[in-house]
Amino acid sequence: MTNGDPGHGGHAGDDRAGVPLPLAGIRVVDLTRVMTGPYCTMMLGDLGADVVKVEQPGRGDDTRGWGPPFVGGDPDSGYAGESAYFLSVNRNKRSIALDLKSETGAADLWRLIERADVVVENFSPGTIDRLGFGYGAVRARRPAVVYASISGFGQTGPSRMRTAYDLILQGMGGMMSITGSPGGPPTKLGVPIADLAAGMFAAFAIAGALYGRERTGQGLYVDASLLAGQLGLLTYQAGIYFTTGEEPRPLGNAHPIVAPYDTYAVSDGHVNIAVGNDAIWQRFCVALGRPEWGTRPEFLTNAGRITRLADLNALIGPVLAALPAAEVVRRMDAQAVPCGPISSMADIVADPQTADQDLIRQVAHPTLGDVTLAAPPYRLGGNAVPIRRPPPLLGQHTEEILRELEDPAETP
Repeated sequence: MTNGDPGHGGHAGDDRAGVPLPLAGIRVVDLTRVMTGPYCTMMLGDLGADVVKVEQPGRGDDTRGWGPPFVGGDPDSGYAGESAYFLSVNRNKRSIALDLKSETGAADLWRLIERADVVVENFSPGTIDRLGFGYGAVRARRPAVVYASISGFGQTGPSRMRTAYDLILQGMGGMMSITGSPGGPPTKLGVPIADLAAGMFAAFAIAGALYGRERTGQGLYVDASLLAGQLGLLTYQAGIYFTTGEEPRPLGNAHPIVAPYDTYAVSDGHVNIAVGNDAIWQRFCVALGRPEWGTRPEFLTNAGRITRLADLNALIGPVLAALPAAEVVRRMDAQAVPCGPISSMADIVADPQTADQDLIRQVAHPTLGDVTLAAPPYRLGGNAVPIRRPPPLLGQHTEEILRELEDPAETP
């Protein structure tokens, strides 16, 4: 399938050429907006898919207007600039502006879908069917399509029509009940984990469905939701409840079944320390200059440490509090005890490990010059994954894509 995608070389992207991308040649029709859907399709684009982001003319994805901060605005013309939020989740995509309520826009979308391998939408349940592009209608024209719907609560059930935002689902999905300080208010994570998890699970299912299609020739419908994603992430917290019937409770940064495993105050701030097994406990005691603590029978095993957590923290807390963070990290590293400082964004950007792993990139943008983006968070074959395209301007590729649709070679 010839899809007009620039391949691995980097059309206005970075210069990491030659990295084999497993979804090269796959076309994705992206009918999503805001976070969960765009994160899903960005993951597919990172793996080489030609992601065609379908946006409403004159408005586009809602997040184009979410800010400040904006980048590159022009007050004289009334142009606010490009939203930092939008830029963060829309790399490796092309944008086409179509009015889906018009005959021409609907016809153009059908032409796209008939040449697509994947369709992704995150409208409220039933909305895409009313627009005429639901799974049944698409499958009738394109039986081999992998079609994914991402919603708040799933496509069926009593809550299916509830309005879903990340905050709501972090609460309803159980995440906020186990996050925060003991006795404090319910607390959400610092990133939209409900949106992100649903998008990631959807992308994983889509990739699996594409692999299955190679063997069967059949497409598949993927139904992912924020609620399901939050329950999936509860893992051992859910396991504690299933096993004991006891509600997990917020413990701040402590682990419910491993100790010492927490954020500890030091003389100039805080550090994280994770003593994941009994051998590490012995090394931890040496690092603190208290090797005799490693022989105390009540703390020899994790079970003893976790059931006597208050006594344990009373023992180690004052020693840690008398030392600066850098010294604690030095001592723990010397004994191979997992530890680390609390890094700010500036710290992460300046960390030599971030540079070594190529985790932050400068990418050429059509109006902003070089923009800084987080990179795809993995390597393939030992190589950094290229950012082939910067986040697109609204409708930037409309004419290009429509020309491709006129090309007979585009027909699968």
